Amino acid sequence: MLRSLGQRRVTVDDEDVRVAALRTAVSRLRRQLAVLPADFPDRAIAEAELADLAAMAGHGVPEVPRLRRSLLLIAGAIGSVSALSPGLTEVRHAVELFGDPPRR
Repeated sequence: MLRSLGQRRVTVDDEDVRVAALRTAVSRLRRQLAVLPADFPDRAIAEAELADLAAMAGHGVPEVPRLRRSLLLIAGAIGSVSALSPGLTEVRHAVELFGDPPRR
């Protein structure tokens, strides 16, 4: 976090808590999507992007722009499925833990 304020990133078992939160949120949304009986046109896109997020979380601290891109694609793909809204919100909160992408 902000070293100038004397804060530091908290880790659990040498794992960044942001990564753990992302992994948990993505896993939960993937499970919710898997048991959803309804089929919708962009389901495959949501599943693929969630798999990408899971892979990123499995390889350490991911790149913020890639996280945000995946979040945008997932939101666009499942945004109209109200049953997945809480899970999507949890993924968004986990992505926001990584902060803003660098400005151009």
